Amino acid sequence: MNAPLEKQAAAGGLDDVNSRHLDVLESEAIHILREVAAECTNPALLFSGGKDSVVLLRLAEKAFRPGKFPFPLVHIDTGHNFQEVITFRDKRVAELGERLIVGSVEDSIKKGTVRLRNPQTDSRNAAQAVTLLETIAEHGFDACIGGARRDEEKARAKERIFSFRDEFGQWDPKAQRPELWDLYNTRVHPGENMRVFPISNWTELDVWQYIAREKLELPPIYFAHERQVIPRNGLLVPLTDLTPPRDGETVETQVVRFRTVGDISCTCPVSSDAATVEAIIAETAITQITERGATRMDDQTSEASMEKRKKAGYF
Repeated sequence: MNAPLEKQAAAGGLDDVNSRHLDVLESEAIHILREVAAECTNPALLFSGGKDSVVLLRLAEKAFRPGKFPFPLVHIDTGHNFQEVITFRDKRVAELGERLIVGSVEDSIKKGTVRLRNPQTDSRNAAQAVTLLETIAEHGFDACIGGARRDEEKARAKERIFSFRDEFGQWDPKAQRPELWDLYNTRVHPGENMRVFPISNWTELDVWQYIAREKLELPPIYFAHERQVIPRNGLLVPLTDLTPPRDGETVETQVVRFRTVGDISCTCPVSSDAATVEAIIAETAITQITERGATRMDDQTSEASMEKRKKAGYF
């Protein structure tokens, strides 16, 4: 930190600047949530128990409380999630008294709409797209609100806030609608839908600063803890029944935390001793690797892997 910023921070000015910045982001997100409620017929809010969807819940509280949310909460459950996150999800939903709809990849496998070579061990992350589209069709949702941000990955950076999906649930970056002066075109034909991202313009650092400001509770795996991991291709793969060591690999016990949470088969922690929100903010402020780049095995298969999944209906 340079000298002027040190003086500003000592006087409380830097905190004021950050707070005003978060106020602007919060106001924009609340406006978007209310726009969804006003313009869409049957929306839903995607809630996984992860940090970004926890922030979305707080924003929804500020947008609609003391009334009930004008949409249900939806989670597309791969069946291979970290138990700490599922436990937190159910606890938070119960506290809010809102309705949770769970779309199960396991059910899609049983129906035959998702086919994996080995349903017990293969990654189910990409298969979520099928289950999401089935859940949208079953409940007739015309908009799904999600916590994706443009800083996560370059395919995410192409997203509009109101991301149009065709009747097959597909995303075409060339078919997106202009968004000028905060004006959003929410019109869809039967079978089409919108994915809406109120925190598109937030960064990972913004999310953590907002968590700190709002004193939001999170699943414990976001904070530093000891875990057995397998060093592999520059990542730390968590040791689980789904992710055992390969021939020649070694298992180590390290102090780690998760920057993002998802399917066990493709989500890795990072080496970190940041055990508080404040420590995570300090760590995030100097990191030069995106959270998905540092933690998601499925995004390392090719530079276009996320874009391909999104074109097939992924979040």
